[in-house]
Amino acid sequence: MTDWQEITGGVTAPRGYQAAGIRAGLKPSGLPDLALILSNVEAIAAGVFTTSQVKAACVDYCRQRLLSKQSARAILCNAGQANAATGSQGWLDALESAMILGQELNIPSESVLLASTGVIGQRIVMDKLKAGIPQLVAALSETGSDAAAEAIVTTDLVTKSIALETMIGDRPVRIGGIAKGSGMIHPNMATLLAFVTCDAAVSPTLWQQMLSRAADRSFNSITVDGDTSTNDSLIALANGQSRTPALTEMGADAEKLEAMLTAVCQHLAKAIARDGEGATCLMEVQVTGASNEQLATQVAKTIAGSSLVKAAIFGRDPNWGRIAAAAGRAGVPFEQESLKIQLGHFLLMENGQPLTFDRATASAYLKQAADSAMPQGMVATDMSNDLSGNRSQIKTQRLDNPVIITVSIGNGNASGKAWGCDLSYDYVKINAEYTT
Repeated sequence: MTDWQEITGGVTAPRGYQAAGIRAGLKPSGLPDLALILSNVEAIAAGVFTTSQVKAACVDYCRQRLLSKQSARAILCNAGQANAATGSQGWLDALESAMILGQELNIPSESVLLASTGVIGQRIVMDKLKAGIPQLVAALSETGSDAAAEAIVTTDLVTKSIALETMIGDRPVRIGGIAKGSGMIHPNMATLLAFVTCDAAVSPTLWQQMLSRAADRSFNSITVDGDTSTNDSLIALANGQSRTPALTEMGADAEKLEAMLTAVCQHLAKAIARDGEGATCLMEVQVTGASNEQLATQVAKTIAGSSLVKAAIFGRDPNWGRIAAAAGRAGVPFEQESLKIQLGHFLLMENGQPLTFDRATASAYLKQAADSAMPQGMVATDMSNDLSGNRSQIKTQRLDNPVIITVSIGNGNASGKAWGCDLSYDYVKINAEYTT
């Protein structure tokens, strides 16, 4: 039982936000490639970014902005060029992007946050971005979330969006989010962009703490291929337009808001994992019996990230030995005699001992989970790259029937989860042809 309900509207569901997405000509495909999210008032801003030593200009820009000013009005995102590893000129391009948008919106450039996605080593096509910004601002709408969600994708086959509402006191509070991500996905962080809007009033320190914890339980707990990127950004705005009392420290209301924030982030994270390049199913790993949540999550992430486990799931092979091996190398001490492994409702190992099970029926479970999770009208080989202009029309996505792997490593009270996807032939094809 949750304290919130799902609503429509994405990042424009909370009060006081508009969004837009347009075709500016930044993608070779001609698909939407420039997005904007705008708060009607200055909003408290928080962010979590890539841990890579090679960072895009937008990441350095946002980190600097959030250190000096923990608020913002706008998030501008371009798709098609990552503006990463582009040297001093890439940094100047980022500054100019913020300045041009600020002038168009009549707000300080310091109130603009930036994100980019696309091919590493390519600068933003600035003449097209400059020409597109007036059109982008003109397209702003209180129903513009879907357009923005489509404009930020690259190799994604589906857009990712969610909005939730709860009551704090006698007033509704909403959180909405959109995200993109499909490949180069691994904890700390992944090749993803996620933008979250909220209409609660939260202090800057508390909002950053909430977002960091939510990221650890969502975007830092997914994996597609073991690679992280240069551009990963999770940016969250809270503008106070719900007119609820300001939250400055943890308490019942703050806990409710953080739980809803985590739920939004987890939905978007699972959508990214399900949309992994070449993937045919979402995989959820649940680990119990650990002494603390961090250790349980460490085991879960190791299993979800195992290429052998992922390949077995794609082959519909209930090979529990690969799960056991991954758990054993996770760096978390446990007694082998305590190990319990379950695939769906099939118990494969208990007390460290293998059990007899119906292998054909277990394999059918894996196939059924993959078939039911496939976006309607899509086939497993329909994974062509947006950057080449061949991606099929974006489709809706189901997250309600993942492959469930449950592992117990002892008698502890803590548990953790991680999400991933299977590893198919198409992953190699997509990434072998990424820039060709």
